[in-house]
Amino acid sequence: MVADISNAEFEVLEALWEGAPASANEVVARLSQKKPWHEKTVKTLLNRLVKKAAIGFEKDQRRYLYYPLIAREDYTRRESRTLVERLFGGRLSPLVAGFAREKALSRDDIDELKALIKDWEQRHD
Repeated sequence: MVADISNAEFEVLEALWEGAPASANEVVARLSQKKPWHEKTVKTLLNRLVKKAAIGFEKDQRRYLYYPLIAREDYTRRESRTLVERLFGGRLSPLVAGFAREKALSRDDIDELKALIKDWEQRHD
């Protein structure tokens, strides 16, 4: 199981999910499209992610190529469960109700939720 990942580490991981393997310079370039990142900062974050077993690396001549050891889907699933457990006692409906009250759900969101519920009902009847 991967240790907790900070927001900055997550951004580095996202850059690797975009395309891996990637060198530290390639990761810096990807991240710099959104905001300025210092190369030393990115290398520190890469090293932290290696220690947390979230990414691996291979040596390619004089550079290291980094790649994710966890799939984005697995990570987001785990983080979603953690959020719902921590903030809503494991219940999903208060989360969705909060979005509905704030009018933060689009018509597409509602259609997706209805389809998910219908699919769940068919599999569990």
